[in-house]
Amino acid sequence: GLAACGSSSSESSSTTTAAPATTSTKTTAVASAEGEKVFASNCAGCHTLAAAGSTAEVGPNLDSAAPDVETVKAQVLNGGGGMPAFADVLTEAQIDAVSAYVADSTGQ
Repeated sequence: GLAACGSSSSESSSTTTAAPATTSTKTTAVASAEGEKVFASNCAGCHTLAAAGSTAEVGPNLDSAAPDVETVKAQVLNGGGGMPAFADVLTEAQIDAVSAYVADSTGQ
């Protein structure tokens, strides 16, 4: 009747590391801050984006358009519809940052 004597302490303890999530959040925060800065300097004069506090009406309202990252990136790189291309103006890192910022800000 004492078969369980001294046994069940061999349960494995689960270790959870929050470092990847923290690093990712920190990276996202840095990228978001960079994207916001690029948007304020290059996009806010023409586009409405609530997250950036911009209400310009020259270009499309980005809150309404809610473009995804790839759409923003293509438009920023190539321009079109009255918008100039920014491929020769912004670095690839700036374009990636502003594309992610706009998409994240509009729920994409």
